[in-house]
Amino acid sequence: MEPNDPGVNVAIVTGAGSGIGRATAIALSDLGYRLLLVGRRREPLREVGSLLRGEWAIHACDLADSIAAAGCVDEALRRFGRLDVLVNNAGFAASLTIDQHTPELIEHTFRVNSMAPAAMIARAWSHFAELFRSGRGSGIVVNVSSFATIDPFPGFFAYAAAKSALNMLTQIAASNGEAIGVRAFCIAPGAVETPMLRALVDTDTLPTSATLSPESIARTIVECVLGRHDAMSGGLIPLPSG
Repeated sequence: MEPNDPGVNVAIVTGAGSGIGRATAIALSDLGYRLLLVGRRREPLREVGSLLRGEWAIHACDLADSIAAAGCVDEALRRFGRLDVLVNNAGFAASLTIDQHTPELIEHTFRVNSMAPAAMIARAWSHFAELFRSGRGSGIVVNVSSFATIDPFPGFFAYAAAKSALNMLTQIAASNGEAIGVRAFCIAPGAVETPMLRALVDTDTLPTSATLSPESIARTIVECVLGRHDAMSGGLIPLPSG
């Protein structure tokens, strides 16, 4: 890793140890971003870091803890001195009938999928404002939601609802952020070939030919960062699978 350079943009990617987060971290690193890789386990984060071109750091934490989630922003600022892009990708899903959803499971689902992103956006907000007012840049938020918020198929009672809250967080961040240059995007992928998907659905039920690749989702995230979807700031970008 190279020494800190405050002139180089910085991104946080949550859920960076695998799947969409891994692919996004690699893509942003290829563009020259310095990365804070966030996830629960250090070893997968280190493995992803070894694939990156530029400077990176890992931050292991439980995003179900909103205080810990907000602390990811503090860690990025401590290590790199700035934050330009926040990618809220980490997610948790359980596929169960409604009556199988316990209060604890419902709370955990909302904590990871909507409360953690809300805490991180709120903590980053004053820094985004300072970046804009000082002429050093503007903040970008990319939230990874789910096509389940459009088509709430059975089993995703709490998950689809929690991701729907994330959709609204995006809309509010975009409208409130116009004055300080913040752009906020919400991507709603269908089935993506990730470990989380395969923990829920086997390949006999859902073959790989019917899923999206993590790299294809990462490309859309990068396009948002590069300003190619600015007309969709605050809106939902659906990416249906086969």
